Amino acid sequence: MSFLKKIASALSPKGGEEGEGLWVYVRCGKCGETIKTRIDLSHDLTPNYSDEGRVTEYVVRKVLIGSQRCFERIEVELTFDPQRRPISREITGGQFISKEDYEGAE
Repeated sequence: MSFLKKIASALSPKGGEEGEGLWVYVRCGKCGETIKTRIDLSHDLTPNYSDEGRVTEYVVRKVLIGSQRCFERIEVELTFDPQRRPISREITGGQFISKEDYEGAE
């Protein structure tokens, strides 16, 4: 492998589109449109710190807007432990659905 290819490989995301990500599937509470979004666990999370400077949790907030029907705002907030494992989730303006429900609605 050439030197430039090694550098490009090192700088490109690992694992393609999936990489260090988590897919979240929601349904709009107003019109029923299904939406998916990807949370990049390496870059999207905001750390919360203890008084000693250690990460106690990570939080991500996303506002999702559909593209087919009503354009209603769906607000999603996910909390992760220090190892970036999901520990809680909240949604306003919709409901969480499974991947299977999302794929069945397409």
